[in-house]
Amino acid sequence: MKIGVKWIVSFLIISIVAIGGLFWQPDVIAPNTGDFLDESAVVGADVAWILAAAGLVLLMTPGLSFFYGGMVGKKNVISTMLQSFIALGVVSMLWVLVGFSLSFGDPIGFEIDGVHYGIIGNPFTYMFFNNVSIYPHKALASTIPFVLFALFQMKFAVITPALITGSFAERVRFISYLLFMVLFSLLIYTPLCHMVWHPDGLLNKYFGIKDFAGGTVVHMSAGFAALAGALVLGNRKNPHHEASNIPYVILGTGMLWFGWFGFNAGSALSANATAAVAFGTTTLASASAMMTYIFFDRLNSRPVSALGACIGAVVGLVAITPGCGFVSIQESIFIGFISAIVSNFMVNWKALKKIDDTLDVFACHGVGGIMGMVLTAIFAHGENASLLHGGIEVFAHHMIALLLVSIFAFFGSLMLYKITDAVISLRVKEDSEEMGLDLSQHGESLK
Repeated sequence: MKIGVKWIVSFLIISIVAIGGLFWQPDVIAPNTGDFLDESAVVGADVAWILAAAGLVLLMTPGLSFFYGGMVGKKNVISTMLQSFIALGVVSMLWVLVGFSLSFGDPIGFEIDGVHYGIIGNPFTYMFFNNVSIYPHKALASTIPFVLFALFQMKFAVITPALITGSFAERVRFISYLLFMVLFSLLIYTPLCHMVWHPDGLLNKYFGIKDFAGGTVVHMSAGFAALAGALVLGNRKNPHHEASNIPYVILGTGMLWFGWFGFNAGSALSANATAAVAFGTTTLASASAMMTYIFFDRLNSRPVSALGACIGAVVGLVAITPGCGFVSIQESIFIGFISAIVSNFMVNWKALKKIDDTLDVFACHGVGGIMGMVLTAIFAHGENASLLHGGIEVFAHHMIALLLVSIFAFFGSLMLYKITDAVISLRVKEDSEEMGLDLSQHGESLK
């Protein structure tokens, strides 16, 4: 088999990353200096919970691979599942190299009235996990080792580009997808992560955005990138297919729902009451959305399907993510209810159907993330925390940020697709698409 230059270059890059860390001499930090506390600040219960939560979030990516893999045609099951699963390798390596530093490193941005607002982190602050040690960080995670915080956040970075893959399933070249995943992670995900979750980030510090576990950072960014991807790659030659394995979809949904407890409740970064609230709101929003989705299908003369139930459950999980630690159980039920209706409408909207978003990623994750951001700005508890609690300014800031994030994620991703396509063609050839990506891209097939 002929080996292309692109594969040789890719192997050299991963070799440099793997070996380079051996020659990167990290600084030795001392406890109780700078931003770090000593080991006495570590709370054992918090460590145990975040270790478990990080494992739960990691499980979501294999869960997503089953969720997406069961929805595509039989000739593309393996390729679709691998596109999600491979993110565990690519993004994990990238996160240690520079991703974590770009997300949570010293802020690089601008000043307004003498106050500094970060847009992205300094890539050298934690490069190769330099200074990512057992000591807790005062501002980011004061009761758990900093390395645990970094690894927990890594799982969020992993699943975000994996979510995008459902939009261009059955027609994307694997090597070009890997390049896009790297570019997206570095240039879209990390600045959004920094601006929303770093204490000095622009959207956090100036706009006061409330995103408890990633509605903006993860789901909106992935949703708009998915929409851009579907537009750039164009429609499939045969856009109509039957889901190949509904039990896979059910299994994937169960794994996602289970892992989402780590995603949401783990974002409290402590074994505390807020984590318990997030656990409860996550459960009930998803349950409400699942039931609403299938009933809304039936009211519109569509059958009650297992696929609909699974999609509804995931929409509820997406929508509650930004507000899971800020709203009550009762409010979470409404959030699941209204988000399922809006998402169901978008999935079946004829105008959106003209865009071949294979697995309706934008209608589920993008719209779910938008609904979550809006509803969080309406319901979040606390004095002047939301529209219902006198926070008109907070609500207005959320709407402005929603617009800015949407524009940044969509047009930024559009540009990255164009760059990727210029370097390595994004779309497989027509005969490869007809053969199916399992065989044409990976030489494997379901027996």
